[in-house]
Amino acid sequence: MRFPVSVLIGVLLASGMVLARERPNILLIFTDDQGINDVGCYGSEIPTPNIDRLAREGVLFENWYSASSICTPSRYGLLTGRNPSRSRDQLLGALMFMAEEHKTIGIQPGETTIASVLGESGYDSALIGKWHLGHGRNELLPTRHGFDSFIGHTAGCIDFFTMTYGVIPDWYHQESLVSENGYATELITEEAIAFLEARDPAGDPFFLYLAYNAPHFGKGWSPGDQAPVNIMQPQAADLKRVDWIEDKVRREFAAMTVSLDDGVGKVMSVLDSAGHSENTLVIFLTDHGGDPVYGGSNLPYRGDKATLFEGGLRVPCIMRWPGRIAEKTVDASVCSSLDLFPTFCELAGVDYDRAGVDGRSLADQIANGGSEAGDDRELFWELGAHEELGRKPWSAVRSRGWKYVQSNTGEEFLFDLKTDPFEQTNLKDREPERFERMRARRDTLAKAYRER
Repeated sequence: MRFPVSVLIGVLLASGMVLARERPNILLIFTDDQGINDVGCYGSEIPTPNIDRLAREGVLFENWYSASSICTPSRYGLLTGRNPSRSRDQLLGALMFMAEEHKTIGIQPGETTIASVLGESGYDSALIGKWHLGHGRNELLPTRHGFDSFIGHTAGCIDFFTMTYGVIPDWYHQESLVSENGYATELITEEAIAFLEARDPAGDPFFLYLAYNAPHFGKGWSPGDQAPVNIMQPQAADLKRVDWIEDKVRREFAAMTVSLDDGVGKVMSVLDSAGHSENTLVIFLTDHGGDPVYGGSNLPYRGDKATLFEGGLRVPCIMRWPGRIAEKTVDASVCSSLDLFPTFCELAGVDYDRAGVDGRSLADQIANGGSEAGDDRELFWELGAHEELGRKPWSAVRSRGWKYVQSNTGEEFLFDLKTDPFEQTNLKDREPERFERMRARRDTLAKAYRER
């Protein structure tokens, strides 16, 4: 059953009365390297019953795009509502924890996060889990960018059992490094539960950014090489739950995913029992496409993490808000992670600089009559060169169902996503005029984002 976004987010703003009556809590569950074929309700063989429950009780988005196909720019776009190409430090690749030159860059003062905006209006904002927008200096930590509390790690990945990057400590409570034992996914869940149980349903609203590092690979340590190593780190009990998956790496990935799904279920159970559900908008979202080298899958879409084909960019997104979002709804309109910043602001009744964000508020669309968003979006992506990971630049623009891509090899593509969503047919030579227009638009947008 398909509905326009006005019905998807249900009676969210019916005549603007919701804002006048109450401001919602916001729980944003953000997972790591989990592709569109890594969630059960999107067709995956991996069982994710708790995430699937969110879809049954809310809306599943079919055409949701990440702000980037790499961790750091994806998170920048999510939290600021701004295209990562506009970031002061050109955050177009993953910040590397051990690279000296990456210890001074990240999200900078004046680059406003949704936590800052909501916090200024009385929200209690917390980040539990992965940051990856700066490390090495306190000025780059989330507590300096709007979050009242932070428990988690700053690197792109950690050892799931030691909470270190190889052997380097990277687990924070606020701005202090602490020693922690356990399993990262479970620790993040436990901290989220403690946060929710401490909230008074009649008190100030909260924004909880629950950023799991699963099912991303862990960052272990190789004694022989005296260097960190990428390694899948499932728990033995979870491996037994998915022992029917034949491929070893996919099985390890699935084991880490079912543990993550358990965590989502426990958090939702406490959200319900603590009396927060009726006034909490829950969003489940992933940062970008999966990496098949480490067990992820974006099928049937072309491309993977760190590419700008659909498999790198099109991600699972689900929203639940009992009584406000219609159950068992599927939305096919084109949306972006950039849209969450303005959406959260409007739902919370918070003023913001509309000219300073690149997303489109879904809440505003509803309040203005609930017109169908359709396929009128223009979205632009850019990936920077990354010598350490052997990556070269990419760029892409999507406009009204057409998509231009320039890959890291310099090869150019034109796709009609309306008839070819899996990007199998390059129409560059068949549609030369459209191709030139799309390429020119790419150039225009790349320049414009850097000038603003």
